Amino acid sequence: MILSRRRFITIAAASMLPRTAQAHEWTGYAFGADTSIRLDAPDETADAALRAAIAEIRKLEAQFNLFDSTSAIRELNRSKALNAPDKMFVDLMDHADRAYRDTGGLFDPTIGAMWRDMASGGPVSLQSMGWDQVRFNPSRISIGDTQSITLNGIAQGYATDRITDLLKKFGLQDVLVNIGEYRALGGPFQLGLSDPRHGVIGRRQLSGAAIATSSPAALFVGAQTHIMHPARTAKWSTISVEADAATIADAFSTALCLANLDEINAAAQHPAIRRIVIVDKHGDLSTI
Repeated sequence: MILSRRRFITIAAASMLPRTAQAHEWTGYAFGADTSIRLDAPDETADAALRAAIAEIRKLEAQFNLFDSTSAIRELNRSKALNAPDKMFVDLMDHADRAYRDTGGLFDPTIGAMWRDMASGGPVSLQSMGWDQVRFNPSRISIGDTQSITLNGIAQGYATDRITDLLKKFGLQDVLVNIGEYRALGGPFQLGLSDPRHGVIGRRQLSGAAIATSSPAALFVGAQTHIMHPARTAKWSTISVEADAATIADAFSTALCLANLDEINAAAQHPAIRRIVIVDKHGDLSTI
């Protein structure tokens, strides 16, 4: 069973680029969710930049889209190994490994097996989980014989960063990219922070940074929220992380849904993290 969306995207743009002759917007669908790119550029530059961005999104989906049965990640989960993997797959595995270590194991892509077992209604095999069973290098990626991984807690952020960096090469300075998470060049862009239980609960201005938001109760697998861990349950209604890069924001927003307050305070000391917003189950908002 493939879930329709890893999580409910709770950041919605509250304002857009000024409607000038140079304002352009593309909307599409990737990784099982609506996506968008907003930029300010001459028509010719914008057209070339958006064509390149769309092509890059399709390449990213070919690697990491769990909703595509032909993607590399689906092949890894079927055959338990990828030989001669794409460089971007190895790169994202390296980011995932750092996120696993930086969060003390709260970010763990091997919960894909837990998703699989719970979605099928069968017993959960804890032996199928554990990042220590995963091996990767430029020549080969492998997982345990009963494992299944998901990179949905980081792949959208990674894709957002790849697209933002690509657009930057076109000389663009006013850009808002949303490939499941948001990253801005220039700004400020005003974004609304919402929670699936409590609605819109705040606003943030984003300038030259990224923001990612996770809400466990946005999607359930049986009686379990979609943000899972073999030893933890979700403690917060929503976690939103602002960081230098969307890859980091994405991984931490996922992991910190499982963290206690001391662990969140420790995560806030990460050099790339700028702000963490916590919404508890009563709808009360705190900022670290």
